[in-house]
Amino acid sequence: MNPVSKDFAPPLKLIAPFFRFGVVFYLFSMMALLFFEPSFNYQQMGVAGWVHLFLLGFVMMIIFGAMAQLIPVVLEVGHAVVDVYYIILPLLATGVIVMVAGFWFMPALLPYGGLLVLIAMIIFAFENVATLKKTELQTLTVSTVKWSNGYLLLGILTGFAIALGLAGDLAIDVSLMLKAHVYAVIGGYVILTIIGLSLILIPMFSLAHGFDETAINRAFKLVITGVGIVFVGALIGLEWMMYIGYAVTFSGVFFYIWQIYIIAKLTVRKELDVWAKSMIFAFATFIVAILLGFVYFLAGGQNVLHAAVWFLFLGFISSMITGHLYKIVPFLVWFERFSPLVGKEKVPMLHEMYSKEGAAMMFNFTVVGVLSGGLGLLFESDILFKAGGSFLFVGGIFLFITMNKMLAYGE
Repeated sequence: MNPVSKDFAPPLKLIAPFFRFGVVFYLFSMMALLFFEPSFNYQQMGVAGWVHLFLLGFVMMIIFGAMAQLIPVVLEVGHAVVDVYYIILPLLATGVIVMVAGFWFMPALLPYGGLLVLIAMIIFAFENVATLKKTELQTLTVSTVKWSNGYLLLGILTGFAIALGLAGDLAIDVSLMLKAHVYAVIGGYVILTIIGLSLILIPMFSLAHGFDETAINRAFKLVITGVGIVFVGALIGLEWMMYIGYAVTFSGVFFYIWQIYIIAKLTVRKELDVWAKSMIFAFATFIVAILLGFVYFLAGGQNVLHAAVWFLFLGFISSMITGHLYKIVPFLVWFERFSPLVGKEKVPMLHEMYSKEGAAMMFNFTVVGVLSGGLGLLFESDILFKAGGSFLFVGGIFLFITMNKMLAYGE
């Protein structure tokens, strides 16, 4: 595991709003599930609106806040222009709201929301590039940051092109562009970011040391190659090329899971707190999503595809994020408000800075919601799907409450 320096961390007041907004968007996206049916098409405007509310409003918002903190910490250099994050937040938040409103109510709004999101992400990507140029470190995490930002730009540019196409301002094949857009953002940015940060955060929080990194290095190379093949294949309309890319990406994901298994075997920490439970659930649902993905490619069935994406989004990605919030946020609050008091007066332990009961309720409701909703999609059961959405919404309420308490601790 690479050493982590805390000397270059930006102030909490810059990062906290990303977490607050992200959790609010998560809560609204869970509530919105109650208005959908278990059978649908991903090209439906309403469904596209929910996907962007969840991915841009929750996933990207939290990742941007976390990366604002972790990039300089991991690279051991200060941000090139840290104040741009004060601009990124309102641009991204407003862009998400306008885009979702465009998908749900008025398609003419899509280019405007897309432009705001595009500007926010371009600023984010270029600031990261400028920060990367300041470091001499050559680690896997540094490489994932470079590649993920490149795919992020490709994803948002294709997304903006889709927005113009849906609004009637650009003549493109929306279905092909949509495939390129989705794979660049999910595979190229989100998954690569998770791979890179996993090598730092999971060993750090599980106290695992001295493990071999061959598997995750292979995972990184295979994923960036697979995503690139799928992206090009989608743009030029070659289905066979995309299937090759899928196979390469799946191979990379296998090595990533194998690396996590290696780390898990070496873990010293045995306590099953909300972070540990979230990681176990995240990777269990990730495996389920992969297996369902294989079934879809072999036998077809839109219900199987919907369930696979559900377990990927709501099971793996969401649990990876929410679980880590209960580690990252208390540390950031403690470091800013209590670390100067060490040796002068009694300071709280990190695990004392959030409600264990509230976190347990969040986790339990979320697990039941993910499982119920996934089964509802698989069997196209409205009752199971709506039950899943209801449980997830309640879990979102507990996440919102515990997040605000963590951020307000010691004020």
